[in-house]
Order: sequence, then C-alpha cells, then structure tokens
Amino acid sequence: MKKLLIACLTMSFILVSCKEEAKKEITATENSEFATMLEGYSEGKLKLNPIEATFIGDSRFDASFPNFLSDAYRTDFQNFYTSYASQLKDFNDANLTESEQMSKAIMAWDCEMALAQSSFKNDLYMPINQMWSANLLMTQWASGTSAQPFKTVKNYDDWLKRLQSYNVWLQTAEKRMKEGSAEGYVLPKSLIIKVIPQFDALTTVNTSAEGITDLSEHLFYAPVLAMPDSFSEEDKERLTEAYSKVLMDELLPSFKSMAFYLQSNYLDAGRTSSGILDVPNGKAYYDDAIKFFTTTNMTADEIHELGLKEVARILAEMEKVKAEVGFKGDLKSFFNAVRTNKALMPFKTPEEVIANFNAIHNTMKPKLNKLFANKPKADFIVKQTEKFREASASAQYNPGAADGSRPGVFYVPIIDAATYNVFSDEALFLHEAIPGHHYQISLTIENEDLPQFRKSLWYSAYGEGWALYTESLGKELGLYTDPYQYFGMLGMEMHRAIRLVVDTGIHAKGWTREEAIQYSLDNEAESEASITSEIERYMAMPGQALSYKIGQLKIRELRAKAEQELGDAFDIREFHAQVLETGCIPLALLEKKIDAWIAKTK
Repeated sequence: MKKLLIACLTMSFILVSCKEEAKKEITATENSEFATMLEGYSEGKLKLNPIEATFIGDSRFDASFPNFLSDAYRTDFQNFYTSYASQLKDFNDANLTESEQMSKAIMAWDCEMALAQSSFKNDLYMPINQMWSANLLMTQWASGTSAQPFKTVKNYDDWLKRLQSYNVWLQTAEKRMKEGSAEGYVLPKSLIIKVIPQFDALTTVNTSAEGITDLSEHLFYAPVLAMPDSFSEEDKERLTEAYSKVLMDELLPSFKSMAFYLQSNYLDAGRTSSGILDVPNGKAYYDDAIKFFTTTNMTADEIHELGLKEVARILAEMEKVKAEVGFKGDLKSFFNAVRTNKALMPFKTPEEVIANFNAIHNTMKPKLNKLFANKPKADFIVKQTEKFREASASAQYNPGAADGSRPGVFYVPIIDAATYNVFSDEALFLHEAIPGHHYQISLTIENEDLPQFRKSLWYSAYGEGWALYTESLGKELGLYTDPYQYFGMLGMEMHRAIRLVVDTGIHAKGWTREEAIQYSLDNEAESEASITSEIERYMAMPGQALSYKIGQLKIRELRAKAEQELGDAFDIREFHAQVLETGCIPLALLEKKIDAWIAKTK
C-alpha cells in the first residue's frame, strides 16, 4: 500500500511537472509569436503612414507619401487594422507578460479607434484646413530644418520622390473637396478664408522682365539652395534641374489649381455654421472624436459641465492673484491690463524671446532631480515658428530623431517681438519642453523595453494631459516667483478649461464662432486675435482640444490617490517614472497601472 501511495504521489508530481513544462513551452511559444505580431504591426503602421516614420527618424520610408485619400489606400487601411484586431484574439492574457498584456490592450484600442475613424468621411472630404494638412506639413519639411533629412544625395532623391507622390495627393484632395462639397462636407467660411493665403503663398514666383522664372524664393526650393558642399557638381546640377522641373511642371500647377478652386468655388460653398453638427453624420463623428481624443466614454454634456466647474474654480484663484498685485477693478479689467501691460512686453527681437526661454530652462535645471529620476538623452532647441505658418500657429513641440541626429524642437510663434507678452512663458516652457512634451516623448522613444509601435503612438489625453500637468510643477522647480508668471500658469490652465466649454459648445450645442470667442474673452487674458485663432482651431479639429484638461485631471487624480494611500511611502520621482515609462496609453490603462503600483508599494 505504501509503495502504491509513493508511486501515485510520484506520478502526480511527474504529471504536474509535465503540465508546468508544457505550460512554459506554450507561454514561450505564445510570447515569441506575440512579439513577432507586434513587429509586424509596427512595421505595417510605418508603411501605411511613412510620415510617422520620418518623424521618429526612421529614414526607410522618406521617399514615400501615400495617397491617403484614394479608395485603394482606405481599403488597405481598413484591412490592416481589421486583420490585427482579429489576430489579437488568438493570444491568451494568461500566457503573456505584464508588459505584453499592456501592449495587447493598447493595440486593441488602437485598432478599434482606427477602424471607427475610417468609417467617417470627414477627413476624406475635408482634407485641408488652416491648422493641420499635408500642405502645411510638407511646406515645413521643405524648409530643410524639420524632420525630413537633407544631408546626403539619397536624402535629396528621396524628397524628390516624396514631392511627386505628394502632388498626386494634392490633386486628389481638390477632387475629394469637390465631391464632399456636393454632399455637404465643407469647411466653415471663416476657416477657408485662412487657408486661401496659405496656398496663395505657394503659387508665388518671381519672373524677370525677360520672362525667366526665378524659383529661389519659393518655399519648396529651399533644399536646393542649401545643398551640402560635399555634393559633387554633377549631383548638384542634376538635383537642381530635377527639383526645378518638379516644382514648375507638377507642384506649381497643382498649387495654383487649388488656390483658384478655394477662392472661386469652395469659399462660396463654405458653411456659415461653426460646428461639425452641420455636416452629414456630424453628431456621431463628434461622439467618436470625444472618445478618440479623451480615451474615455464621457459625453459632450458631461465634459461641458466639467468645464464650467473648472472655469469657476480657476477664476477664484485668479482673483487671489489680482488682489496680491493690488489691482483695483474687476477680473475682466485685470485681463485687459495684463494683455496690454507694456512691462510684460520687454523684447525687441525674436532672439530675445528665445533667449528668455533658455533662461527659464537654466533657472529650473538644478531642481529637476527632485522630481525626476529619469531624464532623456535627447537634446532640444527653441526656434521661432516658420513665417509661412506663423499667423495661424500655436506654440508646439516636434520630437527629435531616435538616433539623436536631430534634436527636439520647441517652436514659438513670434509675429511681432515688440508686442510679445511674456506672462505665460514659464508655464509654456514647462508644457512644450521640460518636463512636458520633450521629456515624455523623448523618454518614450529612448525606452528600449517598449515595442516599436508604442514608441510612435500618440494619445492626446495622455500626451497633452501630461504636458498640462507639468505646468503645475513650476513652484517645485523654482518658477512662478513672479505673481504675473503664476497668473500666466492659471491663464494657461483656464485656457484648457475653457476648451471643455467652447469645444462642446460649438460641436454639440450649436454655439457660433462669435459666441465662443466672447465666452473666451470674458474668462481669460489672451488677446482677441489669439482667441480667434484658437476658436478656429477647435472648429477645424473637433474634440482635440478636450484632451488636455481631461488628461491633466486624471493624472492629478492619480497622484492625489497615490499620496493619500501611500502616505510617507509616496515618492514623487517614482510616481512620475510610473506615468512616463509606459509611453502614450489610454487613460483607463494608465489608471490600472498606477493602481497596481500603489498596491505593490503599500
């Protein structure tokens, strides 16, 4: 009996061991297959969107510019995401590591959103606006100072091919806009008015009295003028001739055709309404945009009410600053005083504006170690926004290359240095540069533990939410010692709170452009010109402006939760590391990660 018992126990142990070994083999196989799938997904996304590849410094696709507006491309797009959404179902979470489970959840969300967006026709029939479109991107890249590299002969040949493909897109864009206009998909007139001069600038060339065309001042000719001295004379001559031919025979005719269409037909067809509700299926499109940009299931009404509460809260904080500086008068008068205060406009040149941002960086540098254990290796620079887009541009950050060959760039629009107001410069630097976008994006790109597809993801609620959250770190970093700079921080937060109100007001409640402008003027210190540009941005990009405040509030909520539950064990450096180490993720997944960290740290 004893021998039988021993035999049974031995057999049980063997069976359990075999099961464990089998499970390990299944897990190892599944992990390998999952990694292979992620690689395929990442590679496929870059092929579908080579613009993204160029931005992250992957030069393999620098010659490509797909016709995003063609039926063939849209079919390939839908087939790609449908296929990978299906493949994800083959993997059992129990056999995946924690990091792989996160990648699976992110990928599932990515596929879901891509397929949902592709079901709408808005981007197909309204491919151009004053804020974001291929013509603005390509013009920026043509300057030779952005993401597109111009260091080798191959770089120049790649750009030449990309220009020719872009021209096909441009011609298709005009065709799609005509089709869309007939179906009710058309921009508001106020936005079309802003697009027209952008294309007019691209049609302008100088012609001599003898009828000889001079391309030297055309924006797309800039790379020819900046050819490296190391190029052979033969290559310089060949490239100059090729660029001149593409510009004269292909791009200029397309630019002129689009400019004529915008002025003579599209403007007349433009909407007098401001919101997306007035295009076909507008409500469904906006609901989807809310989900995409906030990564939540919040409704427009919920966001609108949240915005009203945040506006009221920040107004109360602004009243305290007004009292601190001894201003006599109501808050609206104080807004106007800040807008027009010559003491807050101390500069004469763009170089002085940029130098001030570098000085802000130097002030906060010694304090960064108190809040951040991990810092990116990538460098960054501050530059003035290019003239061709400065009038409609906001401050922005463009990431550097993964290999360090190109720094991140913080672009600042400086239309007139003499009227440039500095009161929000400290908060703006925190948001766009350090520790905002530059830290978050660079650390993601440099994180070798992340699969490639996660390094190039962008979820506004996370990315913009993080950047807005970092504005509140100013005092901890030695900034906001001047009450006007602190007011500037409140002003920027108010700006994002107002967005919750006016974006939903315009696109869900029928607000006019003028109503949105007036609401903003009543509640913030920005100039009317700046506010008008912002409102028109929201009109062009429904839902995008909601992401900042929704993301910031979630990160604040998670920090408060961690501080309360961990008490003395709370480490701000570790909290920031936990938030940043995942790369861009939907807010629900970020919350799940922080909750797990809190539980583990207790």
